[in-house]
Amino acid sequence: MPQNLDAVAIRAWSALALDALGQAREEIDAINVYPVADADTGTNLYLTMESANQAVDAVFAGLEPTEPTRTEAVRALAHGALIGARGNSGTILAQLLRGMAQVLADDGSAPDPADSAGSADSGDSRDPGGDAPHADGELLARALRRASQAAYQAVAHPVEGTFLTVARAAAEAAGAGRPAGDCGAVARAAYDGARAALAATPDQLAVLGRAGVVDAGGRGLVAVLGALVGALSGESVGDRAATTPRNTWTHARVEGLDCAAPGTECADGSGAGPAFEVIYLLEADDSAVARLRARLDGLGDSLVVVGGDGLWNVHVHVDDAGAAVEAGVEAGRPYRIRITHFGLGDAHAVRAAQPPRERAQRGIVAVVRGEGLGGLYAEAGATTVPARAGEPPASGELVEAVRRAHAREVVLLPNDADLRHTAAAAAEQARSEGVRVALIPTRSPVQGIAALAVHEPDRRFDEDVVAMTAAAGATRYAELAVAERQSWTTAGICQAGDVLGLIDGDVAVIAAEVAATAEIVLDRMLAAGGEMVTLVLGEEVSDAVAERLQKHVRDGHLAVDTVLYRGGPQSALLLIGVE
Repeated sequence: MPQNLDAVAIRAWSALALDALGQAREEIDAINVYPVADADTGTNLYLTMESANQAVDAVFAGLEPTEPTRTEAVRALAHGALIGARGNSGTILAQLLRGMAQVLADDGSAPDPADSAGSADSGDSRDPGGDAPHADGELLARALRRASQAAYQAVAHPVEGTFLTVARAAAEAAGAGRPAGDCGAVARAAYDGARAALAATPDQLAVLGRAGVVDAGGRGLVAVLGALVGALSGESVGDRAATTPRNTWTHARVEGLDCAAPGTECADGSGAGPAFEVIYLLEADDSAVARLRARLDGLGDSLVVVGGDGLWNVHVHVDDAGAAVEAGVEAGRPYRIRITHFGLGDAHAVRAAQPPRERAQRGIVAVVRGEGLGGLYAEAGATTVPARAGEPPASGELVEAVRRAHAREVVLLPNDADLRHTAAAAAEQARSEGVRVALIPTRSPVQGIAALAVHEPDRRFDEDVVAMTAAAGATRYAELAVAERQSWTTAGICQAGDVLGLIDGDVAVIAAEVAATAEIVLDRMLAAGGEMVTLVLGEEVSDAVAERLQKHVRDGHLAVDTVLYRGGPQSALLLIGVE
């Protein structure tokens, strides 16, 4: 694993951070009591990091077969977080990444915060120079220090015992005895410092101490820094922050707090806070933003303004949402305006008024790969979200599909094990908009087909979800794919061009051609029993192979029925389901 922070390591960090926040999302949401107990900090951090990760992936995809520079990767990371920042903590995370990018950019244009005059330090010997692809440990420590400083500057009224405190502790720990050439050691020091600071937050902020929890935003930052350790050193730090005894709290405990009601500020547990959260992107110059900060500070609280170079992300809690938007109009051009009413627990994107359309009682939203499968799901009444190999949909696409379904109740079928965190975040966001969402963790489209087969929209929602979940869970799944390169697998070493048979996600068979591989896979799956086999054929699979597989099942397993579907363009080579 790399010990220096280059473009590849930045991409690995963003992916690992997204996965870490996905795993910790529900826990972080559960301990969210400050500044508002609205149980969305984990979701907001995940959505912010998802936008950052997509921006980095896009830079790599746009430059293939070459790789981007460190500057291009880190600026994409910061820009993606800025335009996708959600909530108070997501906005602060975006500013932290922006502060790091100012130092890690290859031009070294950002001043070192430790410099007495704060002047630019592009000639400092610590900077690797304009063409250097890597950042060493000392530069990473500078970047973390700049990130903390930028975050404090972005928050109108910093409070200790919060995200900011954890960020500062991480920066201080990173700067203590940093090895000049070892980014991994610096990242580990920052992570350890952040964990220690996080554990102390209940003693610094009264509302956390009363609830018996650590700060939710700081908890998310620890997950992000743990991912940085993994990207730079290969060390898995696990999720040890979650083992803090204070984190055994659940929402049941906070309901008794004076500050627990939606829309209530938790700084001291007294008095109701503003009713609305307002977030928007803003195109404006620095002088206009300075005036905007003063205007919004007078309108409400939890004010965070991040960004620069003409593009800003504005976050504030107010009673008069219209006045907050109007202030943005006076400063420049606000867009992507999002207003959340804490009391109602729903979110509204500002848009032209439209006549209301009657909602259906129940809808299905499914991720599908291939036009044929898409048509099959659509015929069954599902709203589909297309996916291509290597291009999974983002949570925003899933939320938009839930909106298109226009139903009071929605069953969400991700049909991919790698989409579990994305789908969970989308479900949480859709619930905040007043939609009752049930996520069935289908790991393959054939499990989704099994769930759809037992779907009955006229029965009670809970009963329908239970029946669909049981049908999906009773369906074993397999997929055939062609190896792109030589690699180690759970079934041995494969060569480029080999056909791989994956059963329940693990490589179980390596063979030379499709039909033979599929027959071995079918026999292994049916050895445990089964009543029906579903085959979804890709474009590369001929009718002759399909007939051969049907005959193989018929001859070897007399009581088993076989159903064939054509996946169409972009579908997997072959999907197999056994119920």
